[in-house]
Amino acid sequence: MIVNPLRDPAWTCAPADAAVLGFHRALPGYAPTRLVELPELAGTVGAGRLYAKDESTRLGLPAFKALGASYAIHRAVHGGPATVVTATDGNHGRAVARFARQLGHRAAIFVPDGVHPAAVQAIHDEGADVTHVRGDYDTAVAAAATSCGGDRVLVQDMAWDGYEDVPRWIVDGYGTLFRELDEQLPGAPDLVVVPAGVGSLLQAALTHYRAAPAAVTAVMSVEPDSAACVHASVAAGHPVTVATRTTSMAGLNCGTVSALAWPSISRGLDACTTVTDAQAADAMRDLSACGVDAGPCGAAPLAALRTAPPPAGATVVLLVTEGRAANPA
Repeated sequence: MIVNPLRDPAWTCAPADAAVLGFHRALPGYAPTRLVELPELAGTVGAGRLYAKDESTRLGLPAFKALGASYAIHRAVHGGPATVVTATDGNHGRAVARFARQLGHRAAIFVPDGVHPAAVQAIHDEGADVTHVRGDYDTAVAAAATSCGGDRVLVQDMAWDGYEDVPRWIVDGYGTLFRELDEQLPGAPDLVVVPAGVGSLLQAALTHYRAAPAAVTAVMSVEPDSAACVHASVAAGHPVTVATRTTSMAGLNCGTVSALAWPSISRGLDACTTVTDAQAADAMRDLSACGVDAGPCGAAPLAALRTAPPPAGATVVLLVTEGRAANPA
């Protein structure tokens, strides 16, 4: 674990758009995902109270990505049928394909090496055209972006210079998760542990918990040790791209931090850490024993807490971002 040397305790940001929660509440099948207390595990990590925000069932899909994809397509695609395009390590692409189909659009999804065949098949089963790109996630993002034009609309959860509106809408969509959490907890948590890929969910967490002065909630990110772009960027003090290797935490296998997320990360993130596939697997088994269905990415926060224990007696929330069905690896 490293403590963020750029953390600015005085930094605040504008709150997320409150109307997004109303959008999600109007969707068929919407319900808040459950918050599960884990007394069996709290003592093992030194927490006073430990909770899991269980995203294994979200709008009919096994991961939180449905929140961002649904809202971004709603905002980005107008008029007649279009082809919604994205690159994915699995969950985002499936969510884009699902909501594109529900809204009467086509979907074209680009997947890099290392995505489990069952995850690819799940995207196919949503009716999407799937293109395998030889290379890593960044290579797939570039291929997806290059393919766009005409009626092809890119809905990518990573931002770069000149491409920021859609990723911002995705981050806004993720904000629903934290508004639910506010209603489910009796008070603000002391620590929230967030899995990080390109950093969009992390940006949503920081937007939520840094929108008011004197923030009381610390935020820690966790990544695979084989794809730790946030960790490397925080250590360097500026965004860096890292080489990645195959990991069971496929949804976090990203080599570059989103340009939109970095300003929030650099000033608002308290700490970051990495975990191994074996540590994530151990955490998966322990969460399963407590009745929480976690995939490798979703189990990473518990694994992180074991490498970087919280202050004694703290109230801690783990964002269990996916169920096992989202990532068969």
